[in-house]
Amino acid sequence: MANCPNCGAVNNSGSPFCPNCGCRFPDPGAQQNFNPQQGYNPQQGYGPQQGYGPQQGYGPQQGYGPGPGYAPVGNISFGQRNIGIAILLSIVTCGIYSIIWLINMADQLNEASGNPNGTSGGTVFLLSIVTCGIYAFYWYYKAGEAVNKAKGMRGMGTDSNSSVIYLVLGIFGLSIVTYALIQSELNKIAEYHGAPKA
Repeated sequence: MANCPNCGAVNNSGSPFCPNCGCRFPDPGAQQNFNPQQGYNPQQGYGPQQGYGPQQGYGPQQGYGPGPGYAPVGNISFGQRNIGIAILLSIVTCGIYSIIWLINMADQLNEASGNPNGTSGGTVFLLSIVTCGIYAFYWYYKAGEAVNKAKGMRGMGTDSNSSVIYLVLGIFGLSIVTYALIQSELNKIAEYHGAPKA
């Protein structure tokens, strides 16, 4: 019977691991070398406060999260957008508002995915016009990748099919649905940062 060097719990089962915290018990002959105050206590060097927890460099907020994009995640400058109102305004203005919406989404995606040098929203719109909409299809696909990167940087769940879904919807003339789906993801990212709803 021995006390756990990490949490102090008593090991009554004879297991080599602590039933309370899972820490491995030292060999009986080496017990004197495992003082909880000498390095196995969370406050003494092996707990989250000392460099092994998400607050100290291994969590998604510090750049080592499960997703791509290993740059530290900073604050964002945009808030959440009401998707219903955005769709209504796009219809009422005969598509003019949807242009503004697209430009803003492209810029916000660049910011959220840590790609400040990405294609700006204005350029996306102009290239879409010049190429008779072909570039817009390319952007829809890349937008799916940017969404996944932005969410992965924050440790949020990603969807590997989003790029294809956005592209297919755009090809079938449902670009407004693609906008709504992308905006929904941007709203989740904004909510993650505590950004207010616009």
